[in-house]
Amino acid sequence: MIPAMPAHALSSRPASAAVLRFGRLVVMGAVAVLILVAGVWASWGTAQHVMLTKGRERGTVDVTRCGADTCWGRFAPVSAGSQPRSKVVLERSVAVERGRTYTVVLKPGGAEAVRSGPAGVLYAWVPLGGALLLASVVVAGGLLRTRAAWVLGLSGVALLTAAFVTV
Repeated sequence: MIPAMPAHALSSRPASAAVLRFGRLVVMGAVAVLILVAGVWASWGTAQHVMLTKGRERGTVDVTRCGADTCWGRFAPVSAGSQPRSKVVLERSVAVERGRTYTVVLKPGGAEAVRSGPAGVLYAWVPLGGALLLASVVVAGGLLRTRAAWVLGLSGVALLTAAFVTV
């Protein structure tokens, strides 16, 4: 014969398990949202200049020299009201090489440029692609939502692959 458990012992187990399950969902959901917000925040610093070009100086840069972190060259304006400049700085990445010409948008108030066009847009959103991949792991492992995790992960892979191909 199995001894009877007290009534308070039977009712406290499901309640504590539900509280722990709810706590895990809240914490992991907050972590996933924080990762995605951080990815958008990191991307928007560059993406705003590339995507919202109205009123910004647009043109091309002929890269003549490169340092450890930056490349620079002569700016030839394309948009109305833009002035040619002898030195414009472009962030050095795998996609920027000396001797090539790139379409760029100048950041306001300086001589710093970011790449424009489809390659510039996709390159600007690369941090979001990484955040999507990382958030997919959190959603799959912490929230146990595999379908949503696959959507996030494949979106991140698609964004990173598109950026790699176009840049």
